Amino acid sequence: MRVRFGLLSTAAINGAVLGARSADASFELVAVGSRDGARAEAYARTHGLGRAHGSYGDLLADENVDAVYIALPNALHHEWTMRALAAGKHVLVEKPYTRFPKQVDEAWDEAERRGLVLEEAYMWRHSAQTRLMLDLLPRIGEVRAVHSTFTATLAREDDPRWVQELGGGALLDLGCYCVSAARLLLGEPDGVHGEARIGRGSVDEHFAGTLRFGDVVATFQCGFTSPLVDEIEVIGAEGVLRVPHAFVNPPGVVLLNGEEHRVEPGNAYGAELEDVCAAIRGERSVLLGRDEMRNQARTLAALLIRRRLQPP
Repeated sequence: MRVRFGLLSTAAINGAVLGARSADASFELVAVGSRDGARAEAYARTHGLGRAHGSYGDLLADENVDAVYIALPNALHHEWTMRALAAGKHVLVEKPYTRFPKQVDEAWDEAERRGLVLEEAYMWRHSAQTRLMLDLLPRIGEVRAVHSTFTATLAREDDPRWVQELGGGALLDLGCYCVSAARLLLGEPDGVHGEARIGRGSVDEHFAGTLRFGDVVATFQCGFTSPLVDEIEVIGAEGVLRVPHAFVNPPGVVLLNGEEHRVEPGNAYGAELEDVCAAIRGERSVLLGRDEMRNQARTLAALLIRRRLQPP
């Protein structure tokens, strides 16, 4: 039996999840919830969803929904995850879940108490391209340095990512991917530092970070005012790995010492939904579990605490 997902919001990122539907998928998207009933109805008609709810609470009360995908502004992730779990729903929640490690444990305690599945939606971690990168990693020898970049142009002036109170800013929207990559490759950092340039809405429009892992340093850049760049470079004692398009619709390409290696890219959003479904069926634990979510939150919090602000 397919896992029946409801979309908690009409956020643009839902389009990627809707695009992951297929005839042989273990999940189906059956409902949407919005604060505006008319918007929910129109969204459901446009995207072929069976039911529309005029509030998030009504979606959570829908007995024909097994799980929800939460794509709200960052500051609302924890609140609505806790409400969804209390309503008996499994949860796939957009990144970053939080920058407060305590909230991760609160959510996982509730999920485990109720026998529910919870996962943070770093879809790039589920991609075949990321697995290829990890398979090739031993071929460059001992890692000496890691650098990643994730920039994009955020043109909409009313975008919630420009709103400090909603958890906006480049670090939490884009830099979190770079942090995820550094931790995947090197483990947990023992020291961090950040440089933040403050812009519209008093959020960091650009953030540069340094993470130290013993003798190895990882660096990253992220920002809202540059063209799309999403890459990872890993320098080893015996070679270099480069992922030219690491985070946005990974195309299945990794360069090892300049030589292109390819893998069938698949659909990373579909893969993360399948990961949740497998956990619901009891086949395995989710890829990104409690410790991963807590350590990611801890690192983001440390970067925000240890950042130096550059005024506009």
